[in-house]
Amino acid sequence: MSEVLQIRGLRVAVEGKEILKGVDLEVRPGQVHAIMGPNGSGKSTLAHTLMGHPRYQVLSGSVSFGDRDLLPLSTDERARLGLFLAFQYPSEIPGVTVASFLRRAYMAVKQREVSAVEFFRVLQQKMRHLQMPMSMAERYLNEGFSGGEKKRNEVLQMAILEPKIAVLDETDSGLDIDALKVVAEGVNALRGPELGVLIITHYQRILHYIQPDVVSVLMEGRVVQTGGRDLAEKLEEAGYDWIREGKA
Repeated sequence: MSEVLQIRGLRVAVEGKEILKGVDLEVRPGQVHAIMGPNGSGKSTLAHTLMGHPRYQVLSGSVSFGDRDLLPLSTDERARLGLFLAFQYPSEIPGVTVASFLRRAYMAVKQREVSAVEFFRVLQQKMRHLQMPMSMAERYLNEGFSGGEKKRNEVLQMAILEPKIAVLDETDSGLDIDALKVVAEGVNALRGPELGVLIITHYQRILHYIQPDVVSVLMEGRVVQTGGRDLAEKLEEAGYDWIREGKA
């Protein structure tokens, strides 16, 4: 059975205010699905709800992955099933190296002990594939990293954990064009028939480098339009007003 991420009628509140008002969406293996929308439309709320952040209260609806209901599961259980979230603003953790952090995350998701030597081989192979310098593995996690390095490190985590569904929450936020290209190259290097990617973004520019199969527009807590790459291009030209005015 294909492990499709299916979202049906999802309503979510934050601190008593309803943000998502009936979202219907699906992400299939091998597919890149882009979610676009203006500020305050509920894009990041959707991302954090999918990973089970306790701040977000599910009012109704369903989220399933394959034959599993995700909503009763904890964040770590969802990660072990194959979900991954790349943060818009990755945290710094002084005193913890990238390699040490990734090894702990790897063992938690894979649910087995891995020696430092064995993990180093895995890490080395993934960093070579992504064309990343091994020196980054010995730096403290995100401490002193540029915006591009932080986001590139999120892509490395994705490569190490090998998720089935990766949610990229505004990965392009704060990146200059060179950093954006580097991050996009990393994501493209990981694309394949077993990985579904949900890209959440304000702008079409990242979609110049990561070609989407499906584009959905989220506005005022609902998916109001779905199409192909041409939809993203139209949004870049015309903005969101043409949808607000019912001219779709």
